[in-house]
Amino acid sequence: MKEPDFFAPARLYKVTEIAVMTGARLVNADHGDRVVGRLASIAEGGADALVFVEGRRNAQQLARVKAAAVLCPEELAEIVPEHLAILATPKPQAAFAAVARMLYPAALRPPAVTGESGLSSRAFVSEDAKLEAGVIVEAGAVIGAGAVIGHGTIIAPNAVVGAGCVIGRECYIGANVSLQYAVLGNRVIIHPGTQIGQDGFGYLPGPKGFEKNPQIGRVIIQDDVEIGANTTVDRGALSDTVIGEGTKIDNLVQIAHNVHIGRGCIIAGHCGLSGSVTLGDYVMLGGRVGIADHITIGERAQLAASSGVMDDVPAGERWAGSPAKPIRQAFREIAALRNLVDGARKGRKADD
Repeated sequence: MKEPDFFAPARLYKVTEIAVMTGARLVNADHGDRVVGRLASIAEGGADALVFVEGRRNAQQLARVKAAAVLCPEELAEIVPEHLAILATPKPQAAFAAVARMLYPAALRPPAVTGESGLSSRAFVSEDAKLEAGVIVEAGAVIGAGAVIGHGTIIAPNAVVGAGCVIGRECYIGANVSLQYAVLGNRVIIHPGTQIGQDGFGYLPGPKGFEKNPQIGRVIIQDDVEIGANTTVDRGALSDTVIGEGTKIDNLVQIAHNVHIGRGCIIAGHCGLSGSVTLGDYVMLGGRVGIADHITIGERAQLAASSGVMDDVPAGERWAGSPAKPIRQAFREIAALRNLVDGARKGRKADD
């Protein structure tokens, strides 16, 4: 049985075309007519593959690589076997990604699962929902009253778009997504299982236990945002929860009510942002970062994986640890603790 080929290249490219598109230097022009038909890791390769290597750590693999062409830094070009087409560039991985976008444009946004076009007969679309031409609503999806959906957007199977929601153009709302009390810009991608616009976690102690504090805000997601599978974004309590233009959010992230995320942020998997957290533009959060409520993370700050943030982080700083602190201080504390442990071990050995 033949293995499925989920992503076929849009077309084949000559090495000279790749050099022009990426700005890489083709070391030997005689190899310019070689054809690249796919991408591969340097460990796997293949006669028609483009591979890349970045840094000397993986340079030893070049001696035995099988490929049509290799993207590499200038300093490694001289050790690539001469029978390969060598494309020298300061940023091989970025160039490789650019070629990937060219070879596999279908992988940039998920397609319709069922292959249907228009409105599936097995979907429910409210009579007063407004859908522009070219919208695809797949089987099992539900579009609530007064929802507005822009041209070219795909609503995948079993997704729910709540009453009054607004979705821009060329968006993708994945299977089993729940979207309510939300306004989305253009080219937003929401991967399967994500839940957006549900209640924020708001309760107040009362005479009979905890009483619900109504959450009457919205979720605003600006253009070109991508949100990974099974992430949750709570709507605001009074003000809105906002995700800024171009921000990319990984799988299994929790974003609480009233959070404001700036433009171009990167949030890795398993992060948790408590209520009323503010992230400036271009902030980067490593995996499993947890941020306490009402904390502000300054523009272009970076938080290392598993950081537990309990204080505001100034713009441009790099913090780590739990509780998080400037990264150099965190590493000094780790080194000091290691020295204490090593000293205690040596002391016990000396006593023995």
